[in-house]
Amino acid sequence: MVEYEHPLQILEGDCRDVLPTLPADSVDLIFTSPPYADSRKKTYGGIPPKQYVEWFLPIADELRRVLKPSGSFVLNIKEKTVNGERSLYVLELIQALKQSGWLWTEEFIWHKKNSFPGKWPNRFRDAWERLLHFTKSRRFVMYQDSVKIPTAASTIKRVARLSGSDWQRRKNRTQSGFGANQSHWLGKELVYPTNVLHLATECGNKKHSAAFPERLPEWFLKLFTLPGDLVLDPFMGSGTTGLVCRRLNRRFTGIEILHDYIALARERIFSNQHPSLF
Repeated sequence: MVEYEHPLQILEGDCRDVLPTLPADSVDLIFTSPPYADSRKKTYGGIPPKQYVEWFLPIADELRRVLKPSGSFVLNIKEKTVNGERSLYVLELIQALKQSGWLWTEEFIWHKKNSFPGKWPNRFRDAWERLLHFTKSRRFVMYQDSVKIPTAASTIKRVARLSGSDWQRRKNRTQSGFGANQSHWLGKELVYPTNVLHLATECGNKKHSAAFPERLPEWFLKLFTLPGDLVLDPFMGSGTTGLVCRRLNRRFTGIEILHDYIALARERIFSNQHPSLF
């Protein structure tokens, strides 16, 4: 059984072999982006869409074992297009994870503000990816105040001139059943965000075919963990999640099968250019 002897830990090997060596109920957050179906064939071989669920379910079972009952599992994934039609493997995976015991708590969308340009005969360029939030229990930790955003200037301007009826809850004029009390916005400098994250993709060369920006794991680390909590990335790649863990004083365990990426992640995470953990 692997012990967490160091706050930042990188383990080399196939996560299907390494995960069973980790202690049960020990991880606060799993944040990862596995190889998408038929993607990264030159580096990871590629898993066909029809085999993806069968391949991923044993991994998911181990992830559920090592996750604390209060923890969260955030899966960054996106279905591919085959012969002009979207593949169903992500939707099939969601259903299979639910059937195996996971709770599908939320779906976040990463809007990629600088998505790669292009032209296709039957669709527009892909500008978003899924971040699926799963939990073991309905009672999980979530620090919503840590990701608050500044109140929009238009809202501040609106509440500066409230009328008499704005001080009470009014139903929506569309008869939708929703209502709001405009005065509740008065004096609020920060508000809760939506479940859509507007972040640019990674523009710099991280020597990895699918490195995501640091701000992506950073947002979820702030939402679901506190300093000292343990974060696991079973498909570590170039180590971006570990790098953010070091900066935010979270403990980290990363698993990666390719030796070259192990070396790259060690260089990034343990570089003297970044502040030490604790």
